Parts: sequence; C-alpha cells; structure tokens
Amino acid sequence: MEAFSFPCEPVANSAAVVSGSNYRFTVVNDTVLRYEWSEDGQFEDRASAFAINRNFSPPDFTVNDTEEKLEIITQTYHVTYDKKRFSRSGLAVGFASKVTLWGADWRFGETASDNLGGTARTLDEVDGRCDMGHGILSRTGFSTLDDSQTMLFEQDGTVAPRRAGDRIDGYLFCYGHDYKKGMKAFYDISGRQPVLPRWALGNWWSRYHPYSADEYLELMDRFASRDVPLSVAVVDMDWHEVKGDHIPHAGWTGYTWEKQLFPDPEAFGRALHDRKLKITLNDHPHAGVHHHEEPYEAMAKALGHDTSKKAPILFDPTNAKFMKAYLDVLHRSLEKETCDFWWIDWQQGPISRVPGLDPLWLLNHFHFRDHVNQNGEGRGIIFSRYAGPGSHRYPVGFSGDSIVTWESLKFQPEFTATASNIGYGWWSHDIGGHMGGFRDDEMATRWVQLGVLSPIFRLHSSHSQWTSKEPWNYRKEHCAVMEEFMQFRHRLVPYLHTMNVLGGAQPLVRPLYWEYPSRAEAYEKANEYFFGSSLVVAPVVEPRNPETNLAKTDVWVPPGRHVDLFTGLVYDGDRELQMFRPLEFVPVLAPEGAIVPLDADATPENGCKNPTRLEVVVVVGKDGDFTIIEDSTDDVDATSGGTSDRKIMLSYQQAEGRLRISKSSKQWTIKFLSVTRIPKDLKVSVDGQETKSRASVQASSAATPGLVLDVPAGEAGREAEVEITLGPDPQLDVWDVTQRLTDWLMGVQMRFDVKDKIRAIGLDGDAPLASRIGGLLGLGLDDAVLGPVVEWLTADSRKPGTG
Repeated sequence: MEAFSFPCEPVANSAAVVSGSNYRFTVVNDTVLRYEWSEDGQFEDRASAFAINRNFSPPDFTVNDTEEKLEIITQTYHVTYDKKRFSRSGLAVGFASKVTLWGADWRFGETASDNLGGTARTLDEVDGRCDMGHGILSRTGFSTLDDSQTMLFEQDGTVAPRRAGDRIDGYLFCYGHDYKKGMKAFYDISGRQPVLPRWALGNWWSRYHPYSADEYLELMDRFASRDVPLSVAVVDMDWHEVKGDHIPHAGWTGYTWEKQLFPDPEAFGRALHDRKLKITLNDHPHAGVHHHEEPYEAMAKALGHDTSKKAPILFDPTNAKFMKAYLDVLHRSLEKETCDFWWIDWQQGPISRVPGLDPLWLLNHFHFRDHVNQNGEGRGIIFSRYAGPGSHRYPVGFSGDSIVTWESLKFQPEFTATASNIGYGWWSHDIGGHMGGFRDDEMATRWVQLGVLSPIFRLHSSHSQWTSKEPWNYRKEHCAVMEEFMQFRHRLVPYLHTMNVLGGAQPLVRPLYWEYPSRAEAYEKANEYFFGSSLVVAPVVEPRNPETNLAKTDVWVPPGRHVDLFTGLVYDGDRELQMFRPLEFVPVLAPEGAIVPLDADATPENGCKNPTRLEVVVVVGKDGDFTIIEDSTDDVDATSGGTSDRKIMLSYQQAEGRLRISKSSKQWTIKFLSVTRIPKDLKVSVDGQETKSRASVQASSAATPGLVLDVPAGEAGREAEVEITLGPDPQLDVWDVTQRLTDWLMGVQMRFDVKDKIRAIGLDGDAPLASRIGGLLGLGLDDAVLGPVVEWLTADSRKPGTG
C-alpha cells in the first residue's frame, strides 16, 4: 500500500518535547500544546487521522521541573502539572490573552465555553438545525481536541489502531481572538485543503432516480438547449443492478451495470464526456462483492478467494490486500468504462473489524489518495461524508439527505460557514433538499441562490416525481431566476478557482468573526459569511412579503463602504440593517477596492474551461489587487500533460483611478461598479499605446449599474498589458432613489393615497433624513413596507452630488 502514503512529518522536533516516565508535552508552537499520558510510558509518533505534521521549530519557552511539579512557560501559555495521571486538579494551563475581563485558563477535562462549533457527519433527515459539535474556535480564545481514539497511518500507507491501554493524546489551541492564527495552526498540523479540479466548481446535476442512458443524455441536452451549463453528471445507485431474485442482498451495493437501463456503459460515458461533463457513480460498498457481480471472478483471483461455493467477498477496509483489490480491480474496471470519480455513500457508522478504524475514514483516505495517484495533485477528488477532524484533506463533502423545508434552508448557510471552524471547506449540500417537506417554488429558488454562493453547487432530489430539481419544473418566474443563477455560477469560476488554489488554509466560505472577532455583530449574523477574498453574502432564507414582493434578510455591513454586486446600491459600513430583495437578487456585498473576475460569456458552456474573455468588476474607492490563477491544462485547446499555473495580476490604485492588468492573451470587459459617468480623462492603453475603447454606462435603473469598457482585442494569441485610467480619486456614485422608489411603489399592493404620501416624504430631498424617517413612521406602515424605504434612504449617508 506504499502507493497510498503521503507527505507528512509526524515526529516532533526533539527540542519541543518535555517528557517524563508517563507524560509527554510537545510545545508545537506558540499556539498549540500537545499533551500525552500513557500508563506504560509509550507515546505515539505516527501520523493520526487528525495530526499528520508535528515537526515545527519550537518557540522560546522555559521549563521549571521539580520532583512534584512541572511548569512550561511560553509567551502565550503557562502549563502547571502535578506529574500524575492527567486530572482537573493536576493539569492546568493559563493564557496570556485578554479576551475576557477575568482572563482565561483551562483545566484538563474541561470544554472551553462559547465554542463556536464545527460540523456534523451528516444532515440525513435533518429538518432545521442539528448539533455541529466542537471546532477549533472559541470566544474564550482557546479549545481542545482529543486525538486519543483516532486511527494511525503507518509509513507504508497502511492504517492501524491505537495501542491498547490507558492513554491520553490531546491538543490545546490558544489564540486569543486571533482566529485565523488558530486555524492556521490547525492546518499546519492537520494538512492543507487540497486543490480541487476546476470542473468541480461548476454546476452538478444529481437525482436519485432510475434513469436510462437515453433519458439522462436527453436531460443533459435539454439543459444545454436552455443555455444552462453543467460540469458534473452524478449517476445515483440505479446505474447498477438493484432488483432481482439473483441479488442476494438489499441491492444497495452493486458493481454490475444495469443493462436494461445502460446497454452500452462505455458509449454512455463517451456521450457525457463529449458534452464536456465529468461523471461520478454512487457506491454503497457495505455488502461487498457477491457471486452475481461481473467483477466477482477477477476480485476472487486477486484475493485468492474460494469461489466453489459462491461465497461473497466481504467488505473489509481494514485489510490492506482487500483494499488494493477493491481499488485496482473492482473500481478500476468501472473507471475505464464510465466513471471519473466516486460518490462514496457510506451510511453504516464508524465500526469495523478492528476497533478504532472507521470504515468511512478508510474509504475517504484510500479513495482520495488513489484518485490523486491516478490524476495528479490538484486533480484528486472524491464525494463522501465527513468523518471527523482531518476530513478536510478528502474533499468533496456530501452532507446527506436533508428535508425540503424552509427550516432546512435557513440552517444551511450557518452550517456551511461554521464547518470552517474545523477546517472543512468543501461541503456539497442537496440543493433544494432531498426528500419530504413540501413544494414551494420560492423556497427552491432561494435554495438555488444559496447553492450558487456555496462551496459546491449540486442539485439533488429523491426519486419522487414531485421533487426533481429541473428549473423548468417550476413556475416561469422561478425558472428564469434559477437558470440565471446557474449561469452566474459558471461565470464565477475564474474567481472561485483562484480561491480554490489559494484556499489551502482559508476556506471559501467563512464566518464573519474570522475577520472581526471582537465585534458582537459578527457572531449574531450566523447566516452571513465571507465568500472568498472579495465578497460578503447574506442569503435570503425567508419568503417574500405578498404586498411588497420583497424578502427580508438581516445584514451587518462590515467596516468600510460596500456595494451590492447585483443592484449597485452603495452602503455605509459598520452598521446593521435589514435589506429587502425581490426574487431575482440576494445581497452580495463587495467592499471598496474589491476586484472580482468573471467569465464574460453570459451563457458559459459546460465544463468550466478557462475563458478567453473575462469581465472584471472593480469597486473604486480604495486600492485593491487580485491575481487570477489558471491551470493551462484547463484551456479549451489544451493537450494532456502536467499542470501549469498561469497568473494574471490585476491592481487598482485609487489616487490615479488606474487599473493595471499584467500580460495575458485574454480579451477584457471592465466594469467599474456603481460608476455611471464616463470620465473626461478616461484613457485605455494596450502595451503602452493609447487606444480607443467602447465605453458605455448602465444607468441607475439597471440591475447592476456601472461604467463598462470593452478593451480592444490585440492579435490572436498575443499577450498584452492593459492599463485603464479614470482620473484622480474616482468615487462611487451617490444614488438618487427617485426612480427606484417609484418603480417599487408601482407594484406594492396597497392604497394609492398611501403610496403618494410615501413617495412625497421619501423623495423630499430638502427635508433632513430624520424628519423624513419620522414622517414615514407617522404613516403607521407595516414593517414590510417601511423597511425597504428606510433601507434605500439610509444606505449611503453621502448627499447626492458628492460621489
């Protein structure tokens, strides 16, 4: 199994170790302390499921060692230990951080209060909230992780349980309010998140349904005919034989194609690949390989299994010989036909023939390492459930079968963001919910919007004829929004892939408190999150008001002026407010200085290849930069070969209003968001030569107002630098809300005379803002009507004409 070994440094630097006959402490760094106790004096230096790296240069520390007491003192923590079996009274650690008025300390066996949560193994049958366990982050500035029971990795890539006996193996993280420091230490010890293949960032189609090959291909073609791109075709368990008297078990496990549905699997696979789609097959391996399976004889030969009595080959992931045959014989034969990666659907719990070895852990580890071995680093992927700390090394996560309700939708943004606290950044949810619940087109649409602004977008449903998630199954209004957002997901891939490459220690979706740990608002807005480096998302998870046709979401705008990516509305920062959105939009905020690259094609094709033309959204007001990262093997005309990163640097200097783009062969559309005047000093240069550029302005009544520049393309394939200058210190426009308020009032279901009063008060620009708000309050309006008007009037404190 040496092929499945992986880079790790599990043996700690000897200079970091303080030990005795039954105890050992490792000062991993100034953030982490490892503490071990063993009744027989043997300690563990093998990599564990959680900890694969322990070899770091230790910080400065001192040791005071007497016959009865041991002290270890670093700059950030002070250990006091009585040299006996760890106990609450015998092992204590004090912290130098001042995150509370009374300080903080930890005693062995205690759990830090105010832990901010981690994630759960599955959302199966969850309707609303579930327990998210414990993560690394706590508002008290420290946390512990018990690693005493996890499996271990041998040097040759095999796995082993812990030694028997009374043993304690734990890690204490202390970071104060520097949450990013705490999570960096976690990733340093447990390994970074791997880079995903670019195509994994597009739209996945999935449904638990017995498709035939023709039905599946027809469905893919219908998506294409509607200009809705896809990148991954998921084929659930009915690809294999499920029913029949010849199947000696319940049918969930199978490795023989169902020929009535898929008479020619290889042709089916070629047809999907011709459509630029990757394929994953569902695998429930629990029942092993029985005599009716086509690969039975080959597996038996590889294992020396006696077939004379048609005895089944039992699933045993603890057996290295079995796992080798399981991957090299059983799965490889199917991969050659029609499978690019596996959906490992293990639901049978953590028990195996060897205590301490969780079958899900074993499947995730060996499947992922096998896929990396077959495809190379940055090309490995599996689709499986979370198995505990360290699982972030085996993306992508399958969160299970949630219930189709608003309560489930409301929980998923928080659930996804909180998983970052245990390093788990690539959750894939059943968008729209899997089963049960009820039909609600608005809920389904909001779920699609959340999915597009999530780590992985995958539509999924049960086999019920009522739950399938094709957008055209929904009412026209909802179908249009779903399709537009699915197009937008593929347009986002240039941004997402850069985050993917850079995100080894910083997940794509992160809670607000990662950046603002001292702000109460960052904890209170659990459903709002950072989405990559440049965006803040506040999903809509409540239905619209029938009178106003707007849905409400509570938002904290972080410090600094922000612009809504979809509406162009400008908001003062560092404030809480309610935002109201029609079905077409959700709040996606970009701060001044943000640069967001998009595919310039409004209807991208399948497969997520590198686009030849990019649209770059720039938010003026502050300096900013962004480096687009691509792999040249993802080019449309690329030939097979090793990966090769390509970087395109974009930088914006506010003082000159200048955007620079480094050499590339791309064609460019630049959009200066919420700038609606063509500057008189506008200059566009290509390789230092000033050139004419088509400039246009999208007015304030447009969905995304801004100044749009199409940079003339150079010779085909020629690399060129681009420079655009707007002039000194350009500012975001201050919006006159007249047209926006009037357009909205037109559709509000209410008395005409009240509409007149709202418009007169709201648009009375000569009256102080407080007076106008007071006048609106005096009308006795419902919050659903008052809220949107207040949002627009108070969004930007600047006066018109000062932008």
